Amino acid sequence: MSLVRNICAVLASGLVLASCASPLAKPQLAGGGERPVVVLISIDGFRADYLDRGVTPNLSRLAAEGAHGAIRPSFPTKTFPNHYSLVTGLRPDRHGIVDNNMIDPEIPDVAFSLSNKAAARDARWWNDGTPIWVSAERAGIRSATMFWPGSEAAIQGVRPSRWLPFKQSMPATARTDQVLAWLDEPAATRPRLITLYFDEVDTAGHYHGPDSTQVAEAAGRTDAAIGRLTEGLKARGLKANLVIVSDHGMAAVASDRVIYIENLASADLGKPLALGAFMTYYPAPGREAEAEAALLVRRPHVTCWRKGEIPARYHFGAHRRVAPIFCLPETGWVITTRAKRPPKGGNHGFDPYSPEMAAIFIGHGPAFARGRATPLTDNVDVYPLLARLLGLAPEPNDGGATLVDAALSR
Repeated sequence: MSLVRNICAVLASGLVLASCASPLAKPQLAGGGERPVVVLISIDGFRADYLDRGVTPNLSRLAAEGAHGAIRPSFPTKTFPNHYSLVTGLRPDRHGIVDNNMIDPEIPDVAFSLSNKAAARDARWWNDGTPIWVSAERAGIRSATMFWPGSEAAIQGVRPSRWLPFKQSMPATARTDQVLAWLDEPAATRPRLITLYFDEVDTAGHYHGPDSTQVAEAAGRTDAAIGRLTEGLKARGLKANLVIVSDHGMAAVASDRVIYIENLASADLGKPLALGAFMTYYPAPGREAEAEAALLVRRPHVTCWRKGEIPARYHFGAHRRVAPIFCLPETGWVITTRAKRPPKGGNHGFDPYSPEMAAIFIGHGPAFARGRATPLTDNVDVYPLLARLLGLAPEPNDGGATLVDAALSR
């Protein structure tokens, strides 16, 4: 799903000072032989094979000149969970952002969703993880986030030095220009860690499907914005390590691949919270056994589990926010209700081991090997790479050294 979020409103300048930064380490800024800036770029919904379609010349050049490969998203393959995994190195079952829509018994009477502005700003939803910008700020390294899940909240009391409220209508080129404007600041305030987020490819994939001309056109526009960034860095003489990723891929869906909730369980047995590429289900009080009897049976195209019995390969099912019953369709099939329009276009949230869910990784800059293919690895491995680039001691995380060893120059 597109990153349609509502980051906390701030002044038009986007200037927010992180009150909890500590002078543990002096920031090293780009330029003049000093440590390069790190720019983490997310292209929401950019499936790994989109890079092979001949519509992204700038990304293809960066991949050829640097290190690149595919990364496997964390489960579930949704936007919020995976963006937070990328910057914490924790799987959703540990950092607690288990879906774009969720409830928490410790935060009663509140449902977290993309449209709930107050929830997106409430640090209680985010505090189970420590994003890289919090660690950077604590170490005295200034950070700036151009739209990233969690950056609207004071996580563990810390925000990035610069951040903006999400505005989906903001063109990709304007987002790039804001990043360059931050880099034009004096050395004393210039950030050394920047995140940049693009959502247009994901939106096109949802409405038109992964093989559509609209996806190709959106990918081309995003590619042009990234080219604008690299040209801007070059013109300023700034050294930068670029880490370009996506949160998940996209699979085609259709009206003839539908599983109706009405055929799975009667309405009095409980209610679903999330529908689509998976279903999260909450039995009615006292009807748990009946709900399980209805849902936990073998049937075509979908499998349901109790939260504690989800297969281990998904690393999911222990967190308090995971629903009591979780149902996963085959990739390309959708769980929905007869009250909604039949699905079309594309969706994600499916099995992370499906090729359609594979995400992109490109590393480019002085720290990266040139022309090196990286092996398929889990997206939690991106966090240790970011920590290495910034010279930070990583927080405890689920990542490994695979990407660090494969992507960085010897």
